[in-house]
Amino acid sequence: MKISQLASKPQLIKVTIDSEDILKEFGEAVEFWTWDRQPLDVFMKLAQSENGNQAQIIEIVKTLILDEKGNQVIQGENMVPPKVLVASISKVVEILGK
Repeated sequence: MKISQLASKPQLIKVTIDSEDILKEFGEAVEFWTWDRQPLDVFMKLAQSENGNQAQIIEIVKTLILDEKGNQVIQGENMVPPKVLVASISKVVEILGK
């Protein structure tokens, strides 16, 4: 297979957080969107972030937590509950690792 056959424009994908903790606290799953593939610079920033530097990882992942129209959710004064943020980070890192 030629690598050109794998190249395509990023598409929004829905990510569902349905862990027991989230369901218990919010009564339903929490959904957000992200791109199915990330620009190389974003991927490299995550890969090069210092181990344990949560602040650096959060800054990067904030740009990957999107609404259904592809707009960044966490910006300005808008923030999500910490439990949702941690679960979102885990989901995004899991997706990028695949």
